[in-house]
Amino acid sequence: MDELKHILFIDIETVPQTYKYEELRPDTRNLWDTKWQYSKDISAEQHYGKAGIFAEFAKVISIGLGYYNGKEFRVKCISGDDEKKILTEFYDLANKYFNKKEHCLCAHNGKEFDYPFLCRRFLVNGLKLPKILQIQGKKPWEIQHLDTMELWKFGDHKNYTSLNLLAHVFNIPSPKDDMDGSMVSKVYYEEKDLKKINTYCMKDVITLARVYGRFIAAEELNEDNIVYI
Repeated sequence: MDELKHILFIDIETVPQTYKYEELRPDTRNLWDTKWQYSKDISAEQHYGKAGIFAEFAKVISIGLGYYNGKEFRVKCISGDDEKKILTEFYDLANKYFNKKEHCLCAHNGKEFDYPFLCRRFLVNGLKLPKILQIQGKKPWEIQHLDTMELWKFGDHKNYTSLNLLAHVFNIPSPKDDMDGSMVSKVYYEEKDLKKINTYCMKDVITLARVYGRFIAAEELNEDNIVYI
């Protein structure tokens, strides 16, 4: 469908800025402890396993991107240890190719995670937001952000529905094989295997595009139409 060519499908992978709680700078550790001071059953150190989802204590290591060029679906990954370089490359790509009013982003749980996380890390790194992420002052219907988890809710307020579960109910091949999101930090810090993380990230982007296709009754995306760039 014609609308697909206007969508940039994204998925981000993030990790804590330091792998272990004890590696935090004293001032950062104090702020982390303060964040969890009212948690009665679990210590701040035990909570650190989820640090990768908090933009104040984490960083972006990989951004998976996918877009349609005719029937061809092009996929790539921007990744590395230098977060500022990753974000700058994403900025350049988004502002060059996805800068018009009709362009939009699509992510799974993007409105709760991917989009705000990216915006916060852009600001932390002293970078300007790409046009497609500039939502300040806009009315809700003016924001060109799609979210497949939100689409699946159809207005209700049920709990989180994973991309993996949606792929399952739609009978779409699962993106989860030898790793999942909970393993990203370990693979990055211990195995130092960024290539493995990128592969996982791009599989999510492809699955995301297939899942979104079901919402608009688009022709099924098959392997022959996927091009890695």
